[in-house]
Amino acid sequence: MKPQRLHLAILALGGQGGGVLVDWIVALAERAGWTAQATSVAGVAQRTGATIYYLELVEPTPGREPVLALMPVPGEVDVLIAAELMEAGRAVERGLVTPTRTTLIASSHRTYAVQEKLAPGNGIADSAAVLAHVQRQARRSVIADMQTLAQQQGSVISASLFGALAGSGALPFALQDYEAVVQASGVGVQPSLAALRAAATLAREMGASAAPVQPPAHETVETAPRPLPAQAAAPALQPLLQRVRAEFPAPAWNWLGEGLARVVDWQDLDYGHDYLDRVAALARRDDGAQGHALSVEAARWIAVAMSYDDVIRVAELKSRGERSARLRREIGARADEPLGSEEFFHPRLEEALATLPRRLADWLDGSPRLRAWLAPRLDRGRRIRSQGLAGHLQLRLVAGLRRWRRGSRRHAQEGALLRRWLDEVDQALDAGDGALAIELLRCRRLVKGYSDTHERGNGRFMLLLRAAAQLRGRDGGAAALARLRDAALRDAEGQALSAELAAQGLG
Repeated sequence: MKPQRLHLAILALGGQGGGVLVDWIVALAERAGWTAQATSVAGVAQRTGATIYYLELVEPTPGREPVLALMPVPGEVDVLIAAELMEAGRAVERGLVTPTRTTLIASSHRTYAVQEKLAPGNGIADSAAVLAHVQRQARRSVIADMQTLAQQQGSVISASLFGALAGSGALPFALQDYEAVVQASGVGVQPSLAALRAAATLAREMGASAAPVQPPAHETVETAPRPLPAQAAAPALQPLLQRVRAEFPAPAWNWLGEGLARVVDWQDLDYGHDYLDRVAALARRDDGAQGHALSVEAARWIAVAMSYDDVIRVAELKSRGERSARLRREIGARADEPLGSEEFFHPRLEEALATLPRRLADWLDGSPRLRAWLAPRLDRGRRIRSQGLAGHLQLRLVAGLRRWRRGSRRHAQEGALLRRWLDEVDQALDAGDGALAIELLRCRRLVKGYSDTHERGNGRFMLLLRAAAQLRGRDGGAAALARLRDAALRDAEGQALSAELAAQGLG
């Protein structure tokens, strides 16, 4: 009689503890006298490719040494564990999940791929479709948000996946055996045991046919603004809140609250007054159409335009105390444990010049000899360890440029773009085309980030401003501009936008 042989494949991203999970499974099998072998093929990077671990477990074969394979064979995997939903989909694509054999254990959370992040708009793949497909392809499935479950217990996802494996009954070992392996590891034992038990219970409750898991809300529903508070966080901000309630239509209040919080945090109180002045200029022309959409969109996108991304903002956010607290929570570090992070910066010469006063930046930019000398000294990658005094001071020095930001070249450029954009909105309103004005406000979504990302978005934004001028007064002009915006958000290369411009006969 042939000895029982089990084939397991694990797909995990960098930092998810795939190696720890493999070590636990090997130790689990060996405690029972089984032969266990594990191999791995590393991915290209943390998110451009997962590491594929392969394990073979063979029940005791006294006097005989089994011959084991080095890689999973499509159609011959008994248990597939995926530490992220799309990796489960890729396992199905590779043939590692089959309806007649495979127990699929996967986390339903998402870690977005580079391709998803590169899309100017919402490039997130359809998680619901992937989820339904992988459930159809597996003989049994245990799919839940294993990452959140682990974090709730102060542990990491490898512990909850190990517990889900225990609760699934896919391996012939008792829960006590799984617990003994974790206890023997000697590291983070209590949180890991808590995550293991919680996941095991969940897996048993889910049974052989798991109910469909809903995709994350942010994939399908646009985030709504928080309600406008009755009381400001600081006395100096209270007049701004009072002005919102006195001067603006109620449907825009919540977005105005969000916008104020954003621009004041980005710069200062005076900047908050400037923001309300700009929105008020359009709100006074709002006829109430579409639920005061003109005021709502102005409140939303003018705040985005006025709080553009720059190196000053990046340095400020990375050096804030709440960021260190968030990182500590995310990795489950105790208060007495040292925590550090390494920040990577690669500013171009253009970003450095953008932080300088406009006249000085223009003078430096007009000297080819100075540019040639500065470029190699500034345009290179830097790794800054922000937990050290030197690294933290570097970040705070750059963040401290905030007080002079409004005199910088970048602020002058962004101000000019803001004025041109709002001038186009005013001209659409002057032409009696309120719908086009609303779509023009929404076009600010294209501009984000800094460096190359900002340049690409800004270039498309300018194309849409020119197109809006041609569409002004036309029947269906607003719908045509909306189609152009959707096309601009569709791909990073701009091919969809070029095609749509040609289709509409706009240049």
